[in-house]
Order: sequence, then structure tokens, then C-alpha cells
Amino acid sequence: MKHIGVSLIALAALGACATQTATAPAAVSPQSAEEALSVYYRAIPTSELPSGPEILPLSTSEALTRVIVASCNDEEQPNPAMARIAEEDADLFLFIGDNVYGDRDGRNYANADFELAELHESYADLGVSEAYNAVAAAMPILATWDDHDFGMNDFGRNFAGRILAERMFENFFHMDDTEIADYPGVYYSRMVGPEGQRTQIIMLDTRFFRSDLMPTDDYGAAGRERYIPSTDPAQDMLGEAQWAWLEQELSKPADLRLLVSSIQVIPDVHGWESWDKMPTERQRLYDMIEETEANGVVFVSGDRHTSFLYKDEDRGAYPFYEITASSLNVAFASEPDSTEVDPRQLGLGYTFGNYGEIEIDWDAGQINFIINDETGEEVRSTSFSMDEINAG
Repeated sequence: MKHIGVSLIALAALGACATQTATAPAAVSPQSAEEALSVYYRAIPTSELPSGPEILPLSTSEALTRVIVASCNDEEQPNPAMARIAEEDADLFLFIGDNVYGDRDGRNYANADFELAELHESYADLGVSEAYNAVAAAMPILATWDDHDFGMNDFGRNFAGRILAERMFENFFHMDDTEIADYPGVYYSRMVGPEGQRTQIIMLDTRFFRSDLMPTDDYGAAGRERYIPSTDPAQDMLGEAQWAWLEQELSKPADLRLLVSSIQVIPDVHGWESWDKMPTERQRLYDMIEETEANGVVFVSGDRHTSFLYKDEDRGAYPFYEITASSLNVAFASEPDSTEVDPRQLGLGYTFGNYGEIEIDWDAGQINFIINDETGEEVRSTSFSMDEINAG
């Protein structure tokens, strides 16, 4: 793509300046600037977008029994966990966000330009990764994004490059000819397995439509590190179109539902991105599950650079379980056991390189959530029955 060399941050500044100096003859409104970007982004030939290896088709007729889940993958670093995933005998790989770190170069955040050159380069690096190519050759992949492959750390709908980021995502994962190419955002679902063993996989988009989070009033303090719960009545996690779609999906019959959110749903004790920062929206999610009588919902999340297991048995129609699998190769801690403890947390979090595993035993009616270290050894687990997550 032809390099324009003006940053998206500079564009935002231009828009803000324009609203404050209405008499300036060359003033450009934020709206017209975003419209111009949108036209430019949609005109970029598909051939100039990064493309990944072919994705194996997911059989919808066979029951799922083993699903691998992972997040937070630095494409510039060695990745033994990803290489180990390629050796697993699994039905499906859920790649659930921060699949590349396209908003930074090494450990330094990049200044996003119009073409999202760093994001483009990151996808190109992932596309030639031996470990990722091995996974793509071994099992089907379903993906969603989080902030670092959305294009800007912690951003949501106010990220000016989101349209181009979406086109890159869809092209890389070969979803540009699927239903998600027909509407903004990257949310979609798949129904897998016969009646009685039917798993619904719901891939949410917690980026494209999300309003800004409320910044902390005590930066760095435990539990208030970056953000605090919003009091804004207009807070929005999914956008109205996605909410309406989700209600329809939850109304469909299924025996088990993997509700995939790039950010955590259940925990309340930390000050990083999570659904509790928009409490009205999380309650809306819980209420929708109850109102649609959607049995079998479990949450699957990433983002945290630590893996966790949770059980929320007091805020829904039945107990909600969550597996947080993070990260593949972006660990920051010096010790494997996390010191963070949520009241609904099951055991200690695991901070070193890891990936998650969801085992479904249809005959026994049991589900196992497992966290494996980067060598494939189990380090955390919990089990529960399908009857337990059925409101009956």
C-alpha cells in the first residue's frame, strides 16, 4: 500500500482542532475525516491485504469433543506453545484475540499510520510462522480479535483505522467471503454436531462497537490499575446490531454454547479491560441469557497474560463457568502463580506461556476446562456436568 505517512493519532488531533476553531478555512470535521478514511480503506485492493494459510473446513455434522483455545501471540517471538498446539489431537482451535501484536514493534508501541503498516507486517510475520502454519494444517481455526490485532491498545469504536483492521482480519483468516464481510465487525457463530450433542460457538466482537472505558482515578493501584466500572448510562460493549444478533443466536436450540469474548466476563477484582468495567452491559448479557432460556452457556476469554478458571454461581439462572487462556508467548510475570484472586476464581492463575483446552464428554455429560503450559503439561483444571449448566 502506498505510504501516506500521517498517523491516525494526528488525524484525531486534527478533528479535535477543527471542532474548536470553526473559523479556520481548512478545518476538517472528525466526521468528514472518518468518511474519507472509510472510502480510502474500502478502495484498497484485496491483493494488497495480508493473507494467511488456508483454513481447514469445520465439519458441522460431527460432535466436538476437544477444543483448543489461546490468545496473546507475539508473532516476533519464539512460540513453543503454538508449536505444541499443532501436535494436539483436537477438533478445533479458537484463536481469540491479540493473535498478533500489530500495534507495536517489539515491546514498543507503534504510532499507527493510515495504512496500519505495523499491523500489516505483523500479519505477514504470522503468515510465515512455522508453528502457526502447522496449526492451520492440523485443525480448523475460528478467530476473533482483541485490541492488539484490532490495531490500537485498549481502543474501541473510536479507533479511526478499524475498517482497514477489519479487512485485514477477514482476509488473513479467509473470512472475506463469509457472512461477516456483509456487516461491520467480526462477530459470527457456528453450530456443530447432531441434536443432543450440538455445540454452538458464538464469537463476539468486543472492539468494533465498544464505547470508551472509564479511566482509573488511582493509576497503578491494585484493582484500579487502568480502568474502573463505568457510570455512563450510554456505555456500550457490543453495539445494538450485535446485541440483536446475539439474542437471536441464544434463542437457537443447542446443548452447549461456547460464548467467546476476547476480554474476561466474570471477574471483578482487577483494573484492566473486562466486562465488569461496563456493569450495565454485563448485566444485559446475563439477563439476555436468562430471558432467551439459553442453556449450556460457558464463557471463553483471553487478554490477561495469565490463565484463570472461574465459577459464577450467584448471578445467573445457573452457574456460569469461564476459562481464560492467556498468553501463548507474552508472559510478563517472574513466577508461575498469579497473586490475583477473585471470589469466583477456581485456584491460582497461571502466568507463564500456556493454552487452554475444553474437553467435552458427551456420554458422561461432563466438561473439562484445562490449562496446559507451553510444553502441553496440564497445570490447572476444573470439571463440571452439563446438567449443572442447564436451567432445566
